[in-house]
Amino acid sequence: MSIFGSMKTAVSGMNAQANRLSTVADNIANVNTTGYKAVSTSFSSLVLPSSGGNYNSGGVQSSVRQAVSDQGDISYTTSGTDLAISGDGFFIVQGADGTPVLTRAGDFTKDDEGNLVNAAGFQLMGYSYDSGSPAVVVNGFDGLVPVNVSQDGLTAIASTSGVFKGNLDSNAKIPVAPATAPSANLGTTTTDTKKVSMVAYDRLGNKVMYDFYFTKASVAAAPPPAPPATAATWEVAMFRNANAAVGGTTSFPYTAGGAVGNGTLTFDSNGKMTSSGAVNITDGVTGQTIAMDFSGLTQLGADFSGTGTPNGQAATPVKDVTIDGDGIVYAKYEDGSTKPLYRIPLANVASPDKLTLMSGNVYSANGQSGVTVTGFPQTNGLGTIKSGALEGSNVDLAGELTEMIESQRSYTANSKVFQTGSDIMDVLVNLKR
Repeated sequence: MSIFGSMKTAVSGMNAQANRLSTVADNIANVNTTGYKAVSTSFSSLVLPSSGGNYNSGGVQSSVRQAVSDQGDISYTTSGTDLAISGDGFFIVQGADGTPVLTRAGDFTKDDEGNLVNAAGFQLMGYSYDSGSPAVVVNGFDGLVPVNVSQDGLTAIASTSGVFKGNLDSNAKIPVAPATAPSANLGTTTTDTKKVSMVAYDRLGNKVMYDFYFTKASVAAAPPPAPPATAATWEVAMFRNANAAVGGTTSFPYTAGGAVGNGTLTFDSNGKMTSSGAVNITDGVTGQTIAMDFSGLTQLGADFSGTGTPNGQAATPVKDVTIDGDGIVYAKYEDGSTKPLYRIPLANVASPDKLTLMSGNVYSANGQSGVTVTGFPQTNGLGTIKSGALEGSNVDLAGELTEMIESQRSYTANSKVFQTGSDIMDVLVNLKR
């Protein structure tokens, strides 16, 4: 047996326990770090070949393991920009050098430019809705931009389409004189013509009101002894409310060219619409076309009813920003309307525990972790984003204190082996005296 060998073995044991104590210290220091993943030390033996009756002591080798795939506890906060991932996946962030990296630390706040950054200074990345609904790039980070939730300025969106739903009374009568039809824009209408108004928005966000007139135009004939036919054709005529006649008892005649839209709606004997229900508003004043959809109308024996919901938005300031579980960042305006701004993707690798840990509680992929795959939350096995919540550290403080005591005892025991070997060497040296 080599005395020097036993001393070297003891040194390797002390080094291994020192590494273990370092991971314990790191875990305890980051026990309150958002999204921190605990590290641990594992040991493997080093064996040297022995011959005859002699035994050569080897040593111990330590390696560090990460518990990246273990979920930390989620706690709720009062900030809507705090984000936590429930399930698999990582936020994609970038540092000052512009390199995309991965993190579970979702303690995001606005910086002086309105970008969302976490406590380590990394910017959250997402896909913009500027060019419509975004599509994810599954094998890379192309197309990602910093998520900016600045609430400065006003936003206006012109109306381009609208939907009108309701019921037309099947008992309404057909006007006797053509002049009473709204499309003629000549005189008064009968009580069987129903009027409703809808507000849309021009390019500058100004409100523009349109008057809709619904008038029965014809009824389908049915030979006896069939019951009275109820299939019918209706006319819809649309005018700019601002062009209505001033004074008198009627809005007719409308000035500036009359109707801005006119069409026919046909219904079968069951009161269901058989035409497309598509009628356009062509407004020469605002220079815009609004595609109206009347397919939600019915013709039943009930009172007239109707509601219109155009798209577009008035010039309104942003009041708040919300983020849903699918990762969509919405701007909420003062008038209660919302608009999608960004969609936050998540990324994952085949072996998260093998990711390379970097400063700032971020990770980068390597050959052992596998390639990075990107997707939207709640797709392809990725988790859900929880707004107003944070994922805490997955460190077990009681377990770490136990590890610290064990490491201290083991280090002391190894030092005793070294000390004993040193005493034996003193005995050998003193034999010559």
